[in-house]
Amino acid sequence: MFQVKWQKDDMDNNLNFFSVSSDGRIVSWTLVKSELVHTDVIKLKVEGSTTEVPEGLQLYTVGCGTAFDFHKEIDYMFLVGTEEGKIYKCSKSYSSQFLDTYDAHNMAVDAVTWNPYHTKVFMSCSSDWTVKIWDHTIKTPMFIYDLNSAVGDVAWAPYSSTVFAAVTTDGKAHVFDLAINKYEAICNQPVVAKKKNKITHVQFNPIHPIIIVGDDRGHITCLKLSPNLRRMPKEKKGQEMQKGPAVETAKLDKLLNLVREVKTKS
Repeated sequence: MFQVKWQKDDMDNNLNFFSVSSDGRIVSWTLVKSELVHTDVIKLKVEGSTTEVPEGLQLYTVGCGTAFDFHKEIDYMFLVGTEEGKIYKCSKSYSSQFLDTYDAHNMAVDAVTWNPYHTKVFMSCSSDWTVKIWDHTIKTPMFIYDLNSAVGDVAWAPYSSTVFAAVTTDGKAHVFDLAINKYEAICNQPVVAKKKNKITHVQFNPIHPIIIVGDDRGHITCLKLSPNLRRMPKEKKGQEMQKGPAVETAKLDKLLNLVREVKTKS
């Protein structure tokens, strides 16, 4: 099992979570009294892998699920990353087909995550050294970052639509703010000795300017973001600084529109 995520409690207020695993199954688990009840939501099939066998049966190659994330507002929609490098947009309602397929990476997708503010945007990372930012209505990525090492995990900051962190297997944490620099990280910080430990996870604290980083030896490192990594736009004289989710969405949309224009022209 690669990843589990809590979902809303079911109609009877039973605890509910989903899992994704290497056997290609996305499974919904519900805790009823003291028993875990599970149902298969979707089984990943590698597209174009179906073969006919003499008895009229069809055989297909099962996709290996490695990461997933549920949309923050559209309850039924979720993304699944695979070992083959594809990302599938799925629905809890359709078990036999995908809503969309993205040829995302050349190696396994290690993480996929929706932006906390912009409902169209998600981010993925891979062992192919890249982090990619997507608009889910467009089949090609909006931004691509090559970090020179396999990327184990990515996470959006809870306080800004344009800030995210990534961790790489060479022992570094990378912090980006697209509003400050849309071409490269604003900070690259060695966290562990690269010969010994492989960083596997990163997560922002929901309130404080802190990120935690986990490695494959069971260690957790806590990093405080320096003030220059959480710079807010300067207030203009006589104007009150606009804040809130709508402002964050507009901030990221402005950056995406620049890319959309270039894509349309080319």
